[in-house]
Amino acid sequence: MDSVESRPGRPGFQPGGTVTISDTEPHSAERPRAAVRPPRPSSKPNGQWKIDGKTPLNGNEEWKQVDDGLSVRERIENVYSKGGFHSIDPTDLHGRFRVWGLYTQRKPGIDGGRTATLTPEELEDEYFMFRVRIDGGQLTTGQLRVIGGISTDFARGTADITDRQNIQLHWIRVEDVPEIWRRLEAVGLRTTEACGDVPRVILGSPVAGIAADELLDPTPQIEEISRRFIGDPTLSNLPRKFKTAITGHPSQDVVHEINDVAFVAVEHPELGVGYDLWVGGALSTTPRLGERLGAFVRPDQVVDAWHGVTQIFRDYGYRRLRNKARLKFLLAEWGTEKFRQVLQDEYLGYALADGPAAPRPATPGDHVGVHRQKDGRFYVGVTPIVGRVSGETLTRLAEIAEAHGSARLRTTPHQKIVILDVPEEHVEPLIAELDELGLQARPSLIRRGTIACTGIEFCKLAIVETKVNATAAVLDLEERLKGFELPHPISLHVNGCPNSCARIQTADIGLKGQLVTIDGEQVPGYQVHLGGGLASQDRDDPGLGRTVRGLKVAADGIADYVERVVTRFIADRDTASGETFAQWAHRADEEALQ
Repeated sequence: MDSVESRPGRPGFQPGGTVTISDTEPHSAERPRAAVRPPRPSSKPNGQWKIDGKTPLNGNEEWKQVDDGLSVRERIENVYSKGGFHSIDPTDLHGRFRVWGLYTQRKPGIDGGRTATLTPEELEDEYFMFRVRIDGGQLTTGQLRVIGGISTDFARGTADITDRQNIQLHWIRVEDVPEIWRRLEAVGLRTTEACGDVPRVILGSPVAGIAADELLDPTPQIEEISRRFIGDPTLSNLPRKFKTAITGHPSQDVVHEINDVAFVAVEHPELGVGYDLWVGGALSTTPRLGERLGAFVRPDQVVDAWHGVTQIFRDYGYRRLRNKARLKFLLAEWGTEKFRQVLQDEYLGYALADGPAAPRPATPGDHVGVHRQKDGRFYVGVTPIVGRVSGETLTRLAEIAEAHGSARLRTTPHQKIVILDVPEEHVEPLIAELDELGLQARPSLIRRGTIACTGIEFCKLAIVETKVNATAAVLDLEERLKGFELPHPISLHVNGCPNSCARIQTADIGLKGQLVTIDGEQVPGYQVHLGGGLASQDRDDPGLGRTVRGLKVAADGIADYVERVVTRFIADRDTASGETFAQWAHRADEEALQ
């Protein structure tokens, strides 16, 4: 639900009036990295602060300079929580609230056909989606219990594990936000810069500091970045959202190729273990995979390098057009060589060493199942279907974990949960209790590989339902595919609109929500993307999925389509070479993919 406030083509800011936030990019076919182009040269400035100055060139840039998003917290606590929803200034509601993790959610009963025709005010309810920021996905059972209690007390029991390692709640009233903040901050949690044109949550390896095969523990770097720069007003007005990923695990478990900046552990032949630096990744409607700068970053240089890349985005990022304001567009103009040179010369003041690329991962990065820790205990990765849980589930999970010797958990970028520090004799009893809770440590490969975005239930951008449709499809497919031996998990990513919060272009099967025509009738459905993926044990390099002209699936036809295409893959794949679904999908005739 990263793009909830987007409304392309609507009027912008007027002093004292409403503001429209556009966090999306223009619709286009999914194409390779080179398809992302910088703005064409013109007489108009691009709003790059270091080149064009800081004069605002659109309504979004104007309100951000008039009053920083961080400032709205005081008004939420002292004005809006007392006056209720209708007391909220429109510019705060549709702009600055995001910086504190708050988006208005979709009003029930508005079908997807009206998503593009109604204004945000017509689409929105008087309740909020509320995002709890969890850097590195690191939680204690005490913190989880507090989130579960907030869900039960204030969010009608809702809770979703997102693919950014956050926990998202719904049905939140502005009157309750100060009390929610009080509870969260009492246990060391916050919502600061959970959304908005700011440094979003830092993705971190879910097994940081505990995995036996870890190259490096990135926790100190994540904690220092978070402590020094989250909530820092010098970085709270970026051109657009800014996403970070850091991992020290060889499975490369933080989807680093689709983040604005990422650090991936690698062993340098002379300098030891450090990080390979990536920049410029992002999906949405104009996907671009990140690129290596070829620079080796020592652990003690990570915070400086992160700060430097973030400042480059702040100072040189395009601000005139929001649909060209992500870092990927600047990288497309500059290239990696210039980007690295500017980073070193203008922001670091020293040169980074050249470094090697990380080798292909040898293990899955979702951490599902049972794994031995470096201290001899175990971590157990479990799968809630498409990340959907509840306040009751989270509270019970905390109780079960503690009963079996664990006080720590991690969320993952794959909508999974990992329970840490489990003594060996408690592993199987823990798994049995979690299974009764709907959290499976040994899920089917279909359940394991499926994620979904928020969808039309709550998201104002969505056209199609996602969580319910994906869950129904998973349960159905588990029965239909019982007799088939899948060679690996099949990633099925279901998105409610074109904005790819569920990473549709990097899935084996990615479903992009839209209205489709089936047998002459327009119905909610999905466009199909096939054969995408990020670096994993099954592929050396990341790649975007292919689209097949005219291939559409009705919203209630997910299981039918997946069963059909997966059984064809099993029948046609080259078993001698160990062909994966993605490899087969890229070589197969279009007829086989229908």
